[in-house]
Amino acid sequence: MNAWQPLLDWWFGATEASAGEVAARRQGLWFGYRAEQDDEARRLFGEPCAAALSGGLQDWAEQPQGWLALILLLDQLPRMIHRGTPQAFAGDARARALVRQGLERGLAEQLPAIQRVFVYLVLEHAEDLALQDEALRLFTALLDQASANECQLFANYLDFAGRHRQVIQRFGRFPHRNAILGRGSTASELAFLEEPGSRF
Repeated sequence: MNAWQPLLDWWFGATEASAGEVAARRQGLWFGYRAEQDDEARRLFGEPCAAALSGGLQDWAEQPQGWLALILLLDQLPRMIHRGTPQAFAGDARARALVRQGLERGLAEQLPAIQRVFVYLVLEHAEDLALQDEALRLFTALLDQASANECQLFANYLDFAGRHRQVIQRFGRFPHRNAILGRGSTASELAFLEEPGSRF
């Protein structure tokens, strides 16, 4: 078994399942907060996450599945393991570089659509309008390629990408990160944070 397979199994579950089935089973892990999930991530993957954040595991990126797993260790897992601290975003820059390199090599096209979502989310997490535009383009392409019974799933991902882009277009950053990163918030950002759905 490849070193990255336990992470992919934990994150995505059964590989033979459809995108809709995978999302239904894993949505709470991916986008919901439960302390026990963060604890499980820390216990199972704290060491490889730390290795990835310190610049290790680069050989994983030679294969599409390893590349995806390394992206998860840099982008998704820190947000769980280090939730509420600046370290939650410590892997973002490297994750963006990794995504860029892999996209140029055509690695994303070798992954199932539901797995590609977590490649493109790296761009959606970026406080950079050009990368937000690219995320929107890539999520639009996923929706265009989706089967009829999975269109709504990928339409939802596209909708979230559009909402993230709107925030970056308006503020140039995600205001909900300000307190964690020690950044001051403007009056308009503080007002925005009082709105429902402002904290992704």
